[in-house]
Amino acid sequence: MTRQVSHHRRYATPAFSRRFLRALARDEKGATIVEFAIVAPVMGLVLLGAFDVGHTLYMRAALQGIVQKVARDASLETGLDTTTQSNLDAKVSNQIRALANNATVTITRSYFHDYADATSNKFEPWTDTNANGRCDNGEPYEDTNGNKQWDATGSINANQGGAKDAVVYSVSVSYPRIFPIYNLIGGAQTTVVTAKTILRNQPYGDQADSVVRNCT
Repeated sequence: MTRQVSHHRRYATPAFSRRFLRALARDEKGATIVEFAIVAPVMGLVLLGAFDVGHTLYMRAALQGIVQKVARDASLETGLDTTTQSNLDAKVSNQIRALANNATVTITRSYFHDYADATSNKFEPWTDTNANGRCDNGEPYEDTNGNKQWDATGSINANQGGAKDAVVYSVSVSYPRIFPIYNLIGGAQTTVVTAKTILRNQPYGDQADSVVRNCT
């Protein structure tokens, strides 16, 4: 009686398995797809990161340009008018929201009689008789901003000052990130961009004199 060998058993020999594995090792079909599946997520993250950084840099450059233009307009004599200041601030907000419509825009003004004081945010000079670093009751100080109280920075927020005063105009913009890269790798969900410029008001009049007062 002739013994029958099954088809499966005849080809499942060790020699056949070795030949199959060697052939499989040499087979490069589908390698490109596998490589793409590995590289694509990394490249996607890199591109999203580049787009996010690029948008932030563009926003910072645009904001600085807007701030410089508005600050120059505010340094004119008409800039003393609060309505004009509000209109200029609205101009900044509108141009920023054209780039990020859900942005939060915060604008501050501080003025100083001296440009050097503005750059260093210097306090109002006073006689610190007890050497405690504060202007206490009865100690004389120079009221450079004319608000009848001693200020550590010598400035008044949201005020353009007067003729020849140095004005610090600052704008801070925060908005949700345009590209969701930080949803994937973690980090802040909000981008914050700031710009500041210091310009002296035009000499359209005499600069107000400082008054010496006593702290209360």
